[in-house]
Amino acid sequence: MGFDFTNIELNFEAFSIFIIVFFCKISNLTECSQFISPSKLMGKYFLALIFSAYLVSIIQRMNIELLRPIVFLDLETTGLSLTQDRVVEIAMLKVATDGSRQMKRRLINPEKPIPAEVSAIHGITDEMVKDAPTFKQVANEIMQYLEGADLGGYNSNKFDWPLLAEEFLRSGLEFDIQGKRLLDVQKIYHQKEPRTLSAAYKFYCEKDLENAHSAETDINATWEVFLAQIIKYPQLGNSIDTVMKVVGEDQIVDFARRMVIENGKEIFNFGKHKGKAVADVLKTEPSYYDWIMKSEFSLHTKLKLTEIFNRVMLKPKTF
Repeated sequence: MGFDFTNIELNFEAFSIFIIVFFCKISNLTECSQFISPSKLMGKYFLALIFSAYLVSIIQRMNIELLRPIVFLDLETTGLSLTQDRVVEIAMLKVATDGSRQMKRRLINPEKPIPAEVSAIHGITDEMVKDAPTFKQVANEIMQYLEGADLGGYNSNKFDWPLLAEEFLRSGLEFDIQGKRLLDVQKIYHQKEPRTLSAAYKFYCEKDLENAHSAETDINATWEVFLAQIIKYPQLGNSIDTVMKVVGEDQIVDFARRMVIENGKEIFNFGKHKGKAVADVLKTEPSYYDWIMKSEFSLHTKLKLTEIFNRVMLKPKTF
C-alpha cells in the first residue's frame, strides 16, 4: 500500500529534528545538538521536507510490486551456441512477492570439454566440474524452482533462457513459457543508456562489478541494476506489469526467435519465408518443415514448429 501525504498533518519542528538526527546517524556524527538548536531549526524546515519526500519516493519505488515470484537467471556455458554448447554453472535468484530473496547456484558437468579460451573468461575448468552433477540429474529440481514464477535476467531472453530450454529438452522435459513474463534488464538499459552488464552496474549502482562472469555475481548485479533502473526511471512504475508496458513484451513462439507472433498469427522470422505465416508455408511447402527438422535448429524451435505442423496438417476432417 502506498504512502499518502494528503491526509497527514505535519509537526514541522518534530519532523525537522527527526530528519536532522537521521542525517547525523548516517554520517556517524556523535554531536548533533548544534544542528537541532531552536535558532538553527527554522531554516531547515523546507530542506527537510524536500529531502524526506524524495527519500520516501525512493523507498516506494525500490519496493517492487510482484504479483508472483520472479527468478533471475545467469548461465556460464561452454560457448555461445544454443544447439552445441552446454551449461557449466547456473545461478538463480528468486525474489518472492514479499521481497525476500533466495539464491541457488551450482556447477554442472557439461559432459564435454570446456574450451580453454572459454575457461579464461568465466574461470570454470574441466577439473572443477568433473564431479558435478549433469544437467539431467538436476533438471527436475531446477524446473520445480521455476514453477509459478516470471523469468528475468540480463540478455536472458536471447541466451540464458533459450539455452536452458534446450537443456531441459535434452533431459526429456519441456520448459513451457506460456503465461510467464520475460523481463530482460538489458532491454531497459539499451532503450535508455546502451551497454554491458559491467557498464550498467557502474552506471546505475556506481560500483565496479568484481568477479564478473561468475553466475552468482552476475545475477545479483542484475537484480541491483533492475532496482536502480526503477529508481532512475519513474515512468517504469514499480511492478513487473508496468515495466513490461513501458519496455514492450516480445511476442515469440520459440526462444531462438525463429518464429514470432504478429497480429495473433505465428510468423517465420528468418530465411526465405521471413514475414510469412507459418501455417501458410507448411501448407504450400511441407518440405520446409522436413528441412528445419533435419537442420541445426534448436530443439525448442523444432518442438514449437512440430506443434504448429500437427495443428495445421493433421487437423481432423469434418464431414
